[in-house]
Amino acid sequence: MQIQTFVFFGQVGSGKGTQIELLTDFLKKKDGRESVYISPGKEYRSLIQSDNYTGSLVKGPLSRGELLPGFLTDAIMANLLISLLTPEKHLIADGYPRAVPQSMSFKDMIEFYNRKDVKIIYIEISKEEAVKRLKLRGRHDDTDEGIATRFNEYMNSVVPAMNYFNDKENYTIYIINGEQTVEQVHKDIIKALGF
Repeated sequence: MQIQTFVFFGQVGSGKGTQIELLTDFLKKKDGRESVYISPGKEYRSLIQSDNYTGSLVKGPLSRGELLPGFLTDAIMANLLISLLTPEKHLIADGYPRAVPQSMSFKDMIEFYNRKDVKIIYIEISKEEAVKRLKLRGRHDDTDEGIATRFNEYMNSVVPAMNYFNDKENYTIYIINGEQTVEQVHKDIIKALGF
């Protein structure tokens, strides 16, 4: 199997994290290669815990479900690629890009690293299903207000960021029904990707 590059899209509660783990395990079993998993959101949460100046500035907007400044997210993404990516590893990006300018930056990054055939996996769920799942999860930023803000940000910024790749060479978008069992969603992803 050639080196693979995946970008996961899906609103909060769509089960992206679980599906990324399953795909990572699947790829490891299939060809023995490691996957680099890059998630700016995870890095932002670490930043807040580090108690530094930047962390203190992102804490409020992050807890309110607001998008953080593009330059900061681009910088985090670039740093992760610089420190983690090697030519023989698969790449799985999650939570980036989240706005059209980030999609443009991501395209530049992918070209720089000579990555071809980028597979975008969109796990689609309804707003109702997402709210139900988030209430069960109970993270501190899963308030009604935080959830509503994240939905609006998602529809107004993230969906256009994904759609930016619609007509781009080397990019394919796969829409997966996320309102099924975890196992069925995984099967649908593997089938869609042609593995």
